[in-house]
Order: sequence, then structure tokens, then C-alpha cells
Amino acid sequence: MAREAYLVPVVEAQVATLKKKTAVTTSWISIDAKGQSVILDVDKYAIMRRVQVHARDLRILDPMLSYPSTILGREKVIVLNLEHIKAIITAEEVLLRDPYDDNVIPIVAELKRRLPQDNLTCQDQGEEEEEHPSARNDMDTEEENEFPFEFRALEVALEAICSFLDARTRELEIDAYPALDELTSKQNGNPIWSQVLSKSKHSSAKISSRNLDRVRKLKSAMTRLTNRVQKVRDELEQLLDDDDDMADLYLSRKLAGACSPVSSFSVPSWYPPSPTIGSKISRTSRASAVTVEEDNDVEELEMLLEAYFMQIDSTLNKLTTLREYIDDTEDYINIQLDNHRNQLIQLELFVSSGTVCLSIYSLVAAIFGMNIPYTWKEGHEYMFKWVVILTGLLCTSTFTSIVSYARHKGLIGS
Repeated sequence: MAREAYLVPVVEAQVATLKKKTAVTTSWISIDAKGQSVILDVDKYAIMRRVQVHARDLRILDPMLSYPSTILGREKVIVLNLEHIKAIITAEEVLLRDPYDDNVIPIVAELKRRLPQDNLTCQDQGEEEEEHPSARNDMDTEEENEFPFEFRALEVALEAICSFLDARTRELEIDAYPALDELTSKQNGNPIWSQVLSKSKHSSAKISSRNLDRVRKLKSAMTRLTNRVQKVRDELEQLLDDDDDMADLYLSRKLAGACSPVSSFSVPSWYPPSPTIGSKISRTSRASAVTVEEDNDVEELEMLLEAYFMQIDSTLNKLTTLREYIDDTEDYINIQLDNHRNQLIQLELFVSSGTVCLSIYSLVAAIFGMNIPYTWKEGHEYMFKWVVILTGLLCTSTFTSIVSYARHKGLIGS
């Protein structure tokens, strides 16, 4: 029994050590409301303890797994997965994954620039309040309308992803429209899109395997980009259609409501003290009577999401227009191919008709050219001349009849 009691803690220690070894550390950057950043090389368990998020929500941010674009509101955090932007937003800090990525570096710089703006404004207002006490009521009104920290961070992320997708769409347009015009341009023609986008002149249409393969690759890239834009648009549309989902994104309101005197809950122990959160709590305490009514007020967030929904919808319309242009080009090329096919059929019809006539003429010549003695050949040498003439007339009339019948049926042009 003593031996078994000794083995149990050893096995538990080995399991704990194995778990620590298998936990993969990733790079995160933490940006607070003052714009100060800290690089964190931690595993997912440390992130879960830091922001109080479940493992299933953190799994959405795993780049090795294929998850669609998601804006997920939880009790204390916003989980954000938009293309290369994988972030966790709390009421007082932003955790951004892979801060050294080339696409993430500009977002980090933008967050550092835009997050502390309101704090500086509050400091300036505090100094003015000391100098002019009569302006206190106006400043209180401005404080109540202050944009929450999580919405400022969310706005930076949405602006970055919408601008990124729009830039990719413009690059695709610059490559696709000249390539499509090159397939449909006529002799000495200057397509409109070629003049506007590439400012190049195409002397003749070049429907070749190389150009068709280039357009095929561009169409595949357009399809992939359309799916990416569609996922972001669908997520914003789904969020705008549900007031409860939008209300879940008000982290500061929920935190302030939990700390108000009318609430039976206390401040979560895992939140460090923050002057920004403290000011919001004090404002909520002064307006605790209308807290319940404000819980359903999502107009501020709805206006924010609506603006970026219109922007991403505009990008999707550009891709839809490009798809229609590609479809029109394919239809035009198919019409050209059908025209060439009809010309080949016409040529084949002429060749077949001529072959039939020559076969009849060769048959008559073969009959008269056989070295077999016949009684009708004696004294009738002039008959060869008339047979040759009549056979030629017969072949000509047969060829003319075939061509007239084909034109009547519309098989060939007039």
C-alpha cells in the first residue's frame, strides 16, 4: 500500500510535466488603453487564465485550423478572427496574435496611435475643469458619450480588414481587366479598361493557351477572394441582425453594471485596477437608474458596424462586377469559337461535295479506261467526248445542289 501511495504523485507529476512540454508557446502583443504594448510569449493556458476565455473560443484563433471570420462576444472578452487579424479584446487591453507578421505590424501601430486618444482628451478636459468649474456639466455629457475602449479597438480591426480586402480587390482588377481585354480586343483597338487601369494598347486579339491559362488563374484568385469577402460580410450582417449579439460586445457597460450599487455582483478579481474603467464605473453609478434601459441600446455599435458593412459590401460588388465581366468575356470567346467551328463545318461540306463529284467523274473514267474489249466501242469513239462532258455537267449540278440545300437549311452562310 505504501508503494502504491508513493507512485500516484509521481505519475501526476509526469503528466503535469508532459502537459507543459506539449503546450506550444505563441507570440502575443498586449496593448492597453494608454497605447503601451508588451510582447508575450505564452501558451494558450496562460492566455485562458489572463482573459478568462474558454478553450473552444481560443481555438477559433488557431491559424492551423480553418475557421470562418468571426466576431464573438463573451461575458468579458470579444474574440476576433478576421483573416490575419486574430485578437482578444477586453475592456482595457487588446491581445493580438503574431505581432511580427507583416500584415499585423501596421495594425499594431494603428492601435498604439488611436487607442490613447480619448485618454489624452480626458486629461485635457480635467485641466480645463480645474480652470473653469462651470464647464463640468458639459464635460460630463461628453464623458457619457465617450466611445468605449473595446469599440475603438474593434473599429481599428474592421478598418484594417476592410482596407486590406479592398486593396486585394483593386490589385486583382488591375491584373484581370487588361488580361480579359487582351482576349477580346480587335485589330488596332484600345479597350476602355486597358486605358483606364493599365494604359496599354493591344494590337490584336490573342486567344492562346497562355492567355487563357492566365485568365483561369485570375478567375481562381477572384473566387477565393470573393469567398473571403463574403465571409466577413456575412459575419457583419449576422451581427447587425441580432441586438443581443451586439449587446454582448458592450464590455465596459457590463463591467460597469456589475460594479454599480444596484448590482449584487462585485468586480472580478482578475481585473487589475484601471483609471479608465474606474471613470466608467463612476459614471454608471451616477446614472444607475437608467442602466437597465441602456443595456438594450446598441445604436452606437450598430452605426459603427453599418459603416464597415457598407464598405465590405462595396468591395463585394466590385468582385461581382469582375465576375460578370469574366462571364461576358467567356461568352464572347465561346461565340468566336462557335463561329470558327461553323467555318470549319462549311469547309468540310465543300470538300466532301467536291470529293463526291470527283468520285463520280473518276468512276466514269475508270469504266472507259478498262482494257476489256466491248462491241459498243467499235466505231463509237466520239461517245467518249460526250460522256466526259455529260459527267462534268452532272458533277457540277450535284455540287451546286448540295451547296444550295446547305444554305437553305442555314448550315452555311450565304
